[in-house]
Amino acid sequence: MFEAYWRANGDSCTTVILGWEQMSYFASRKHFLWFVEQELENEIRQLHSLVGNAVTDGRFIVVGTGSTQLFQAALYAVSPRDGAQPASVVSAVPYYSSYPVLTDYLKSGIHKWAGDAANFHLADSSSSSSYIELVTSPNNPDGSMKHAVVQGSGPVIYDLAYYWPHYTPITAAAEHDMMLFTVSKCTGHAGSRIGWAIVKDAQVAQNMAKFIELNTIGVSHDSQLRAAQILKSISGRLFHFGYSEMSRRWDLLQQAVKVSDRFSLPEFSPAFCAFFGQVTSPHPAFAWLKCNRDSDCKEVLKLGGVLSRSGVQFGVGPDYVRISMLDREGNFETFIARLSDMAAASLASTAASYQEQML
Repeated sequence: MFEAYWRANGDSCTTVILGWEQMSYFASRKHFLWFVEQELENEIRQLHSLVGNAVTDGRFIVVGTGSTQLFQAALYAVSPRDGAQPASVVSAVPYYSSYPVLTDYLKSGIHKWAGDAANFHLADSSSSSSYIELVTSPNNPDGSMKHAVVQGSGPVIYDLAYYWPHYTPITAAAEHDMMLFTVSKCTGHAGSRIGWAIVKDAQVAQNMAKFIELNTIGVSHDSQLRAAQILKSISGRLFHFGYSEMSRRWDLLQQAVKVSDRFSLPEFSPAFCAFFGQVTSPHPAFAWLKCNRDSDCKEVLKLGGVLSRSGVQFGVGPDYVRISMLDREGNFETFIARLSDMAAASLASTAASYQEQML
């Protein structure tokens, strides 16, 4: 979706790296975050100051190869090393579909996936430190604002990838102990594979850095410098473009869904956005669509020519699906047209059935 914006404004973030530059593993030898480019760290802090969505003062910026690596590094950093059992990793449903897979991917002995945070009880574990809660806010897939639900003192990892003003009102600067962000959801540059964590505790930041060192021996300096140029070029125009585009797309989606009662969407409440200085409405990056008449929504949409991800992957039933709202314009228009056709066909079928009953 952001491609149109950068085609018009991309000259400001052109990055030139000469053949002899950035050849070392190291960006700095003065700190345990030896692989983090200072220029990128500076731009990250300035961006959050501009938007007002997260506190960075007095905190460490840990850069990773996308938020996926940072998520794994965060689990490694806060998992207890001396527990008799691996820490239970939980997240309230519907949770991000990759959490279970990423948590258990390496079959680690220090943490394991344990499902829905709402069903997790501290009595199930030996101590209050034997769990890790994951909170995505705004949530992927349903766009709702989330908070920790386990009543305990275990570590909480906040994934705030979508806490930007084009997706949701910025109501306050988040100041959690650990917060994950990514370039891809802010600017659209998913291919650069750059994310960052804002971390309060020095030891946790150091543990994350150690994971990244063992995993990939740091983070690409080329990608970091490009990301720094991209963030440096950001002004209010990007977020105004994003908000306007997301608002238009959500209006079209809601119009298509309202044709009949075959599909439904979550409802969101407007709130005052400190960045825009006015009340704005949430426009999530994904449509969390429910099929009200069909038990397998993914298959129904597939028959209509729409690809989606089943709600089963997010810890709920197959009557829900997640659909991206961030595709290129042509693909988005095709999606709306096909969804409208399915909704209209359902309305026509209902009308025909009603007429038959009257006869």
